[in-house]
Amino acid sequence: MELRQLRCFVAVAETMHFGRAAQRLDMLPASLGRHIKLLEESLGNRLLARTTRNVTLTEAGGSFLEAARDIVERADRLEASFREKQRERTTILRIGAIDSAAAGLIPQLLPHFRDRHPDTDIQLLEQKTIRLLPRLLSGRLDVAIVRPPEVLDPRLMFRHLFYETAVVAVPDGHRLAGRRTVTVEDMADEPLIVPDRRSRPHSHDLTMKLFLEAGLTARVAQIAEEKQTIVNLVSTGVGLAIVPRWASRLAVGGVRFISLDVPMGSVRNRLALSSVWLRDTRDPVRDTFLEVLDEKVEQLAATA
Repeated sequence: MELRQLRCFVAVAETMHFGRAAQRLDMLPASLGRHIKLLEESLGNRLLARTTRNVTLTEAGGSFLEAARDIVERADRLEASFREKQRERTTILRIGAIDSAAAGLIPQLLPHFRDRHPDTDIQLLEQKTIRLLPRLLSGRLDVAIVRPPEVLDPRLMFRHLFYETAVVAVPDGHRLAGRRTVTVEDMADEPLIVPDRRSRPHSHDLTMKLFLEAGLTARVAQIAEEKQTIVNLVSTGVGLAIVPRWASRLAVGGVRFISLDVPMGSVRNRLALSSVWLRDTRDPVRDTFLEVLDEKVEQLAATA
């Protein structure tokens, strides 16, 4: 019986879903399933009853869960305590950020933070929300700027910041490239490049819902994961893309970013940004970063 196996079991027991548990732990579902199988074999008991439709705890699994959760939580506290002592010797702030925040928010914020902590080393990790949250839980990150997930993990503290503005990425030379604004109706027959919903649900749903609200069907020509890839595909003429305005800071030539004109009350402002950190932890450097973020949030929102 290994700690990794216990983490996998607790994650499945709390989500009752192998896919969501795998996302929480930043691993593949097949790998998670192997860890569960090895744990059950080592204990000589089935802990989970699985069908093609759902997952439930067996009687043995229900009895085992509380003890397994206690071991995992104690291990997490021990690791966090050790990391905190190490950080006292070398002052480092480890920040995670989704791509648009890494391009637009962090460069504006860090100079103000450095004014207060000039000797602090900054480590920045740019990743998707589903990759950043497990790193916060394991203590590998101190704070992150993310899209808040549909289900908030109670072990994390989320603070809403603001909504990013959506714009349309259009290749130079396109019939819409000279416009100051475009509507969803203007894009009715255009091929679209849309993020993969499994890794970027907010951005994916924004495009689909904008078209749905307009009584149209989005003509998806390409699915892509990374914002840089999406904007590069736009530059080659594969299609248009609805992206956060801060994506215009990505160094990609041959692309125009045009304001999106949609009716009031629509879903245009659904690209939420939140700061997030581990609940019930003390970190003066991280807390200063959050203070600076709170002080500058209105200024930052005006550029988003």
